[in-house]
Amino acid sequence: MNTSTDELGTQPIKKLLIKQAVPSSIGILFMSVNILIDTIFVGQWIGSLAIAAVTVVLPITFLISSLGMAIGVGGGSVLSRALGANNKEKALQTFGNQITMTFILASVFVVFGLVFSDEMLLLFGAKGAIFKPAQEFYFPIIISVPFLALCMMGNNVIRAEGKAKFAMVAMIIPAFVNIALDILFIKYLDMGIFGAALATAISYTTCFLFVVWYFVFKSQLQLQIKHFLFDASIVKQITSLSIVTFSRQGVVSLLSILLNHTLYTYGGEHSVAIYGIISRMLMFALFPILGITQGFLPIAGYNYGASNFARVKESVQLSILYAAVLASIIFVVILVFAQPIVSVFTTDPEVIAQTPNALRWVFAASPVIAIQLIGAAYFQAIGNAKKALLLTLSKQGFFLIPLVLILPNFLGIFGVWIAFPIADVLSTALTGYLLKKEMNTKLIQTNDGIL
Repeated sequence: MNTSTDELGTQPIKKLLIKQAVPSSIGILFMSVNILIDTIFVGQWIGSLAIAAVTVVLPITFLISSLGMAIGVGGGSVLSRALGANNKEKALQTFGNQITMTFILASVFVVFGLVFSDEMLLLFGAKGAIFKPAQEFYFPIIISVPFLALCMMGNNVIRAEGKAKFAMVAMIIPAFVNIALDILFIKYLDMGIFGAALATAISYTTCFLFVVWYFVFKSQLQLQIKHFLFDASIVKQITSLSIVTFSRQGVVSLLSILLNHTLYTYGGEHSVAIYGIISRMLMFALFPILGITQGFLPIAGYNYGASNFARVKESVQLSILYAAVLASIIFVVILVFAQPIVSVFTTDPEVIAQTPNALRWVFAASPVIAIQLIGAAYFQAIGNAKKALLLTLSKQGFFLIPLVLILPNFLGIFGVWIAFPIADVLSTALTGYLLKKEMNTKLIQTNDGIL
């Protein structure tokens, strides 16, 4: 399921999308299963309070590591278009600059996270009995974050090269390592939540080592020292597009802070644990839609760079269609099986009683999110940073955060859960409008080019 860069511009879009999306989906599935099983082990073997602690800590580490994802996605767009335009030297310079940027920025943020660890934990909602287990989980994780950041950056570059199978393996390896070490450290060595953190940290390192192996032995991007030196023009292009992904994660982290504090205010530690389960299910259940989105990015970016606008439009339409069908199926499964799904995570009767309905409400608008995800990804793939940023921030930043601030004042904890589908519908409407306008203007191609 690997694709040469030339094939991104020649193979039929249906075939190409499947070849790119299936490995991406499998990779995300394993990563999601990893997080899901990690949460199940923590909940069953340590307790629901430990789930709350993990829910507080992971947004901090993901915020820092998302620097790597942001630089990977932003640079991947530049790199894909450079390959589409047959500009190999620009692609190499872009990749080298991505590595340098990721390493420097992730290291600086990790030092900051270590110096102000207690303040960070309190800011992200480690209140009351949650603080101590959150502190235990935090330190092994934060030290390993630079490896995770470099892994996430490299994974996006692998995908930009069209090597979706290797990108998939990079996500599968740490999942197996983490699950095996979870069993060893938590169940057999009785290391508690510190053991869970140590297992996760080691899994990040294995992902990094695989990515290094790929670029040394398999990649067409064979770097020289000069490629690591900053090129102002390329750094500017990477940064303008990376801001989209990092801003999204920044808003997600801000949302996590708001949610954790709001949930604790209206429902205590149990409500934080409930959201911990729901957030894991969001990532797990939507893995095929996220896989299609990731598979779509290099196809759209390459063909836009090669001025194959009809192929770009076809890739947008097919990606939305496939993602919408899958999202509808996922919604039905969640609707029907919410109760048994929740029971897998914990034995806490209060959490089991409250979570199923909350889970159903959070997933209520799932069938329409394909438009929002593919639309935002399209503008990022073609290098339109402003619209990509607008649409990426629309759900969490423009709609969900205000709704979470307002609705619980009138509806209590239910106001938090119903805010999710309302935000999904509003952000999808905005994305649909801008995407339709784009497809009816810039992606209309004649014999002389774009109208």
